[in-house]
Amino acid sequence: MKAKILALLRKRKDYVSGQELCESFGVSRTAVWKAIGQLKKEGYRIEAVKNRGYLLAPEEEVYGQHELESRMTTEWAGHPVCYYDQLASTNLQAKLDAENGAEQGALIVADMQTAGRGRRGRAWSSPAGRNVYFTLILKPAFPVETASMVTLVMGLAVAEGIRETCGLEARIKWPNDIVIKGRKVCGMLAEMSTERDFIHYIVMGVGINVKRQEFAPEIADMATCLERERGKSVSRAELIVNVLKLFERYYDIFQKDGNLGGFLETYNGLVAGKDKEVRVLDPKGEFQGVSRGISSTGELLVEREDGTVETVYAGEVSVRGIYGYV
Repeated sequence: MKAKILALLRKRKDYVSGQELCESFGVSRTAVWKAIGQLKKEGYRIEAVKNRGYLLAPEEEVYGQHELESRMTTEWAGHPVCYYDQLASTNLQAKLDAENGAEQGALIVADMQTAGRGRRGRAWSSPAGRNVYFTLILKPAFPVETASMVTLVMGLAVAEGIRETCGLEARIKWPNDIVIKGRKVCGMLAEMSTERDFIHYIVMGVGINVKRQEFAPEIADMATCLERERGKSVSRAELIVNVLKLFERYYDIFQKDGNLGGFLETYNGLVAGKDKEVRVLDPKGEFQGVSRGISSTGELLVEREDGTVETVYAGEVSVRGIYGYV
């Protein structure tokens, strides 16, 4: 009920009578009073005026379970929300939950991670009060060979979610980074459990740098955060909700089509370095070419100097102007 009260107060932006809250949620005035009191203890500034009701005052973000639940507008992505002040890793918790029967759409969010990970086992710095760390549980019916495209669907959702929330020109560095002005602001890590040709579950983890912070010297020139680029505060809860809203939309299209064709033009419009030089670290040998975006099945298309187009399925790709590649 606390999340529902928050949602109504935020939507109204004016005083809401205790009677209306009682009638809206089918509870007593005492229950409403207790819920308001608990929300105040969590950090919300709620004014109570006799004969007028309750007013949610503008304030700094209160980040937590009820804030996320009260903002969630999706049909299935982000239901339920499972919020933690601290976890080893949201992906690890999501895998445990999925093994124990959590349904598709369950969202695991942490304010801090003690063992955050990126691709290839790299550590992901995860301090408290700074960033967004979340993992979404998926239980798809599509074939195993299709699963790699889920990261690209999330990448598009994150890039557009950042644009919608902050007005920043976020772009996608294929396959799983989001960059702003050539600096990394987000990384993603998808992991899955399979059996032959059947997917038990996919956990889709996302980490986004939000608040102003100092980065480790080895990444200081390559990383950035949303508040530094925007010049003002960013609501982490609003950002998560916007990303999930967009992910749900694109994922439903992807599941129906079995590929990225339904939004390929949109994706390619946000690819960092499209029609610019890239360097591909391929096991068969490094080569350079010009990025032509991705195919409908998620591979990067790189045109060589002789005009032939290479299909890049995986690997490290350096884009001119990003992460120090000049």
